Amino acid sequence: MKKILVTGGTGYIGSHTVVRLLEAGYEVVILDNLSNSKLSVIDRIEKITNKRPIFIEGDIRDKPLLEKLFSDQKIDAVIHFAGLKAVGESEKEPLRYFDNNVVGSIKLFEAMQKAGIKKIVFSSSATVYGDPGVVQYKEDTPLKPFNIYGQTKLMIEDILRDLKKSDTSWSIAILRYFNPVGAHQSGLIGEDPKGTPNNLMPYIAQVAMGLREKLFIFGNDYPTPDGTGLRDYIHVEDLAEGHIAALNKINLAPDLITVNLGTGKPLSVLELIKAFTEVSNKKIPYEITSRRLGDLAEYYAEPSLSKKILGWSANLDTVRMCQDVWRWQKSKNLGMEE
Repeated sequence: MKKILVTGGTGYIGSHTVVRLLEAGYEVVILDNLSNSKLSVIDRIEKITNKRPIFIEGDIRDKPLLEKLFSDQKIDAVIHFAGLKAVGESEKEPLRYFDNNVVGSIKLFEAMQKAGIKKIVFSSSATVYGDPGVVQYKEDTPLKPFNIYGQTKLMIEDILRDLKKSDTSWSIAILRYFNPVGAHQSGLIGEDPKGTPNNLMPYIAQVAMGLREKLFIFGNDYPTPDGTGLRDYIHVEDLAEGHIAALNKINLAPDLITVNLGTGKPLSVLELIKAFTEVSNKKIPYEITSRRLGDLAEYYAEPSLSKKILGWSANLDTVRMCQDVWRWQKSKNLGMEE
């Protein structure tokens, strides 16, 4: 297995995974419509690895484009990241999310099947668990997504499971990950949200840099040690390693695996702010506001299955997460982004 198609490969997690693929000796073809990323990421990937991935600008819903791509490129396997991912936005624009995420995935799988490419690693999410009534999520925890984004991820998982039932020659890895944070140690790539960040860590970094006045904490009256929500934050470079491990696993024999990628060690909002303050030596002003509808007090991964099946576990700690984000934020502030 030498050439890998990475859909959404210029995005946050996708770009870090592309770096690891190139470093591991794979050839990489990226398909991305650049709806939430920048073309300059390709140059940064090349600067890190001294290798340049093939880049094709396009959408996974474009069936003729997919068929041409698979005809022109001898793809061995696919890592599928492409998809819309903002929970709040998904509630406002459900049809857009179902079309982009679910319909787009179906068209990708159809094109793969037609081309005889039956190895895929799918980027799923802990949102498929919803609120199952427990705080530590195992792979067999009931799946009850309570937002549209989570529903789209579960629907794609179900499609892949049914695809495997219909044709056992498919080899599929479904990776449910928790809260990705961090950036590449080089400071060249990292999370680069357009507009107001949806995620906590880039918002903290922007406040530390003085780009935003303060951070809003949604609730400090949860039944947790400091009253703020507890989440399982995992370094994006650990996540990238997880995708390499999954790719290696599905290459051994046709299989269907579903695993959590998380640390199993939750952090509160205030703990993350404290860690970032210590790393950056910057004050992070914040204001406590009311809880957001749908937010849970606590959830985190039970990650033992990924270690058993993939030989993978998260290694990078909170300090490293904050150091890498701060390095990335400072490099962006110096005008590196376009």
